[in-house]
Amino acid sequence: MPRVTTKGQVTIPKHIRDALGIEPGDEIAFKEGESGYTIQKKQPTTAEGDDPFEKYRGSAESDETMPDRMRRLRSEYPRDVDDEDEETSEADT
Repeated sequence: MPRVTTKGQVTIPKHIRDALGIEPGDEIAFKEGESGYTIQKKQPTTAEGDDPFEKYRGSAESDETMPDRMRRLRSEYPRDVDDEDEETSEADT
């Protein structure tokens, strides 16, 4: 049975940490309910309380492979090869 230290710390049993997905460094929250308190892993939020990963949710739900995605992204942002070659040759002299 876990005990409270003089600093107010408690070790959460491993099976509970595993069940809640709690890892070192995670924040947890205690919620008061009718029958006592519950513990849950606190989800990351910004200072405004928003989920910082919301804009990325679902972005991986694609049949596109990573090499195909990289090719597509590279084609959307082409490099100017002539400018790059000039910079390289000037640096060599």
